[in-house]
Amino acid sequence: MMKTILCLFSIAIATTSFAQKKFAQLDMELPTPNEYRNAAGAPGHGYFQQQADYKMNLILDDATQKLSGTETITYTNNSPDALPYLWLQLDQNIYDEHSDTKLIEVEKMEDFKSIGDIQKRFFNYDGGFKVESITSTSGQQMSYFINKTMLRIDLTTPLAPKSSISFTVKWWYNINDRMAVGGRSGYEYFEKDKNYLYTLAQFFPRMCVYSDVTGWQNKQFLGRGEFTLPFGNYDVSITVPSDHIIAATGELQNGADVLSAVQRKRVEQARKANSPVLIVTQAEAEAAEKEKKSNTKTWRFKATNVRDFAFASSRKFIWDAQNVTVGGKNILCMSFYPKEGNPLWERYSTKLVAHTIKTYSKYTVDYPYPVAISVHSKWIGMEYPMICFNGGRPEEDGTYSEGEKYGMWGVIIHEVGHNFFPMIINSDERQWTWMDEGLNTFVQYLTEQEWERGYPSRRGPAHLIADYMRGDQRLISPIMTNSESIFQFGNNAYGKPATGLNILRETIMGRELFDYAFKTYCERWKFKHPSPADFFRSMEDASAVDLDWFWRGWFYGTEPVDIAINDVKWFQLNSQNPSLEKGFLKDQNDNKDIHIGATRNETAIKETINEQDSLIDDYYAKRNIYLVDALDKKEYEEFKQKTSEKDLALLNAGKHFYEVHFENVGGLVMPLILRFTFTDDSTEVIRIPVEIWRQYEDKVSKVFIFDKEVKEIRLDPFLETADVDLNNNSWPAEIQPSRYQLFKQNQPKENPMQRQKRVDAIKN
Repeated sequence: MMKTILCLFSIAIATTSFAQKKFAQLDMELPTPNEYRNAAGAPGHGYFQQQADYKMNLILDDATQKLSGTETITYTNNSPDALPYLWLQLDQNIYDEHSDTKLIEVEKMEDFKSIGDIQKRFFNYDGGFKVESITSTSGQQMSYFINKTMLRIDLTTPLAPKSSISFTVKWWYNINDRMAVGGRSGYEYFEKDKNYLYTLAQFFPRMCVYSDVTGWQNKQFLGRGEFTLPFGNYDVSITVPSDHIIAATGELQNGADVLSAVQRKRVEQARKANSPVLIVTQAEAEAAEKEKKSNTKTWRFKATNVRDFAFASSRKFIWDAQNVTVGGKNILCMSFYPKEGNPLWERYSTKLVAHTIKTYSKYTVDYPYPVAISVHSKWIGMEYPMICFNGGRPEEDGTYSEGEKYGMWGVIIHEVGHNFFPMIINSDERQWTWMDEGLNTFVQYLTEQEWERGYPSRRGPAHLIADYMRGDQRLISPIMTNSESIFQFGNNAYGKPATGLNILRETIMGRELFDYAFKTYCERWKFKHPSPADFFRSMEDASAVDLDWFWRGWFYGTEPVDIAINDVKWFQLNSQNPSLEKGFLKDQNDNKDIHIGATRNETAIKETINEQDSLIDDYYAKRNIYLVDALDKKEYEEFKQKTSEKDLALLNAGKHFYEVHFENVGGLVMPLILRFTFTDDSTEVIRIPVEIWRQYEDKVSKVFIFDKEVKEIRLDPFLETADVDLNNNSWPAEIQPSRYQLFKQNQPKENPMQRQKRVDAIKN
């Protein structure tokens, strides 16, 4: 590249752009602060939330896969409003024959790739809640109306502020076969030993949330938008076959009645252990699989200040546990899994639970509950207070692929992490999936990196979201889209929010500011119902960083990051020293590119006219423009006399000036992270805040001054900004290599562990 000598005695004129939409404040998009939620993003002095307490008696019929229940709900109205009716959720009704979930599914014939796909289309069973009665505590029948997945109870007298009402619901439903119809809960049948494993949730009519933001959150459950629930206390009795082991939300109240003396002793050992202790061994679980007792036992659990309740039950369960201490409090971490989960589950699950609880507590709030549980069930990954259901199953021979292992690790960390989002920091999942999934995926990434150095996290690092963001804009939704209306659900609700938070932490705010602000948000809203505005405002309030541009672009928009280095100009200062400057001009002239015509003319034209006629060349043809004459020297001496030593030193310092031009091709602004590599191979990284785009949103330029000559400039060298086109990030231009695969290779039919077994067999 040619460099230019810059004369300081010139004037540069720049044009001004008045487009500043990307840095407009979010005031018009966010709700106005009020007495319930203040401008700092914290609960206001008038903040309220309702409470729903449950006392339940459940019967699990293992012969018919039917769950029956009676629940007494005590609902406390802490709002300033009188409530003429109450809304409950009937989530199991998505399995009703006439469910909207089935009717609204978009289908094409190409979706039916096999007879099995068509069979699934016709598969049906008698699903959904069968509500037998709703009565007051005095036994009076209460008026109610079922609207698909919502149930309204009409009160004879509105429930006044600061008052409570109790009523009893009697119901039952046929448990869904998860292997056949899917679902977040249900049962799995094991053909070989003729046993069932139940992971049961959304199994009871549950109170909806009534808040200052939405009133009643009674949007229909269509299957994707998850659950919005009030906090309360639970007292739950569950009757199951006597050889079943139950894992559930809360603490077991009657261990002496349902556990053997040996099991109780092992539990006490586990409470003091820092590695898993087996409470039910694999041999004991296999013996129970064969016996199949027909009599029953009733397990009783209590849970305080939780938003939901779930449980798992099976005679197949192996059970192990260990202790972890957080904030001076002991937490019993447990895993329940069938033999089909080993060797992966016995080796890893409970250790992952303990690690997750400890790491999340560091970044959010101290884990407040007495237990944390991971239950293994094929394919599923779903979360509830203190308990979650997780996939990750080895092959029948006990081997597994590396992908299966990391998949199991990731799902356990993710689902256990949901204890914090939304079980404690209780956002509206029915409306804003990203507030629990996105925030949870972000802390999952932090937790994975502390589990194994170099952990291959699927989401979090900025470059991993680039493929999604460079995709068809018609199939990309803003993050701030209702859960049911999102295109590309995983990328939108999990990947992009998590990546955005990681960019804030690593690039825009820095770890110290981000971690403080993020923890402030979590502390403010633990055991409460935050909204998106509360998160946005808390992050800014606790950090003194204006992030409206980021929320607007990353959360409300779909534009990708694509910032290009358009042009680089190289300057040095004119020293005014004729010896140096005329030498510089000679070097420039000697090294300039020569037009192809001039090169060919050297041989094509035998002799020019001025070469034939000596009278043609005049003074200008003969003069040496690079010669330093006496006048040049005199003028330079005069210049030095009227110029300060400081200015002369600067002019002669040999500084290199680089004018770099950037273009915002994608539309989403980001900080400029630049790595300069010099001719001596040393490097320097310069970070320019995003505000460089505040007035010029499409194109900006910046002058960089160095003592050394630059060999290379790299934009976003550490893959921090999710730039979707790295080919325009370098000067000189550098095309990123990729491999073109001519032939698709068949995937191996065996995992590496199975292959190694064959290798070992050959050796032996």
